[in-house]
Amino acid sequence: MSIDDTSTLSSSNKPREQDHEHENALISNLVDRYKDKLTTFPIEKGCVFGSLYMYQGFWYLSQHKLSIETLFALHETFIARPNDVYVATLPKSGTTWLKAIVFSTVNRSRYKYNCLATHPLRVSNPHKCCPFIETEFYESAPTYNDTHSPRIFGTHTPYTSLPRSIIDSGCRIIYMCRNPKDVLVSLFHFSDKVREQSGDLMKINDAFELFSKGVMPYGPYWDHVKEYNSASLERPTKVLFLTYENMKKDTANGVKRIAEFLGYPFTDEEVDQGSIEEIVKLCSFESLKEVDQKGNYHGVPNGSYFREGKVGDWTNHLTNEMCMILDQITKEKFNGLDILC
Repeated sequence: MSIDDTSTLSSSNKPREQDHEHENALISNLVDRYKDKLTTFPIEKGCVFGSLYMYQGFWYLSQHKLSIETLFALHETFIARPNDVYVATLPKSGTTWLKAIVFSTVNRSRYKYNCLATHPLRVSNPHKCCPFIETEFYESAPTYNDTHSPRIFGTHTPYTSLPRSIIDSGCRIIYMCRNPKDVLVSLFHFSDKVREQSGDLMKINDAFELFSKGVMPYGPYWDHVKEYNSASLERPTKVLFLTYENMKKDTANGVKRIAEFLGYPFTDEEVDQGSIEEIVKLCSFESLKEVDQKGNYHGVPNGSYFREGKVGDWTNHLTNEMCMILDQITKEKFNGLDILC
């Protein structure tokens, strides 16, 4: 499916049952292929989708579309292109928002003369416009086989665990981190949304204990952030390191910076015409939240991806002791690093 088709994604006529059967069959095959390998990995209780397995120092889901099995398969099959763009984040770090910004910035000339109401981001979840490379493995016609350039993908995979072709290709990676306390709170609420049908809700104390030990999908949080920060210092023309807080504080400047990094700088005419402000408005929390609220993305209701989107919401959920512990861990882990989030 090409990016041009994103305007019809929300009304696809392909039978959902057939999609699920195809996905379940692929998941089953992958689980069977790598089941012996997983028996040697450390395992921990997860806060969202069950158990997590440690691989190369990070925690991964299993038997899921975003899983360690998919990562292994990507290592074997995925071929990156030099002009690819990858949006990398930890879960609940502004992933949906950043995907929308990158997609609309890179594709602004393609939709320049379209009515705003028909823009792909007005009719479809940003995750469908900028799919995860991990979930694309399950598509019968994956975007990464499309001829359109540049291809834009998302990923939660730690830097050192990315498919080797991504690093070697010389493509560009945009990474955004978020204050760990807000990540924890957002992850806690997201897990409850996922778990509510089973009634197996998690308490904030339990989520805190797991998070502070580094146990979260693609965590530990601090190691994930440090890897991409290090990569941005070593390869500043290939890896851009952003923080959610700075992007929220001055979104227009963040959009301009992203455009320049990707090689799509705004012209003086575009600036005068308010193109940056249009993208900021199109990708605002309010704008994205109202799109297709009754739909879902890989079984998770679209509304689950949009809760508050605020900086500092942790003050409403964490105790002083929890904050002190997380602050201390962050201070120790980021010692000497210029990471402000």
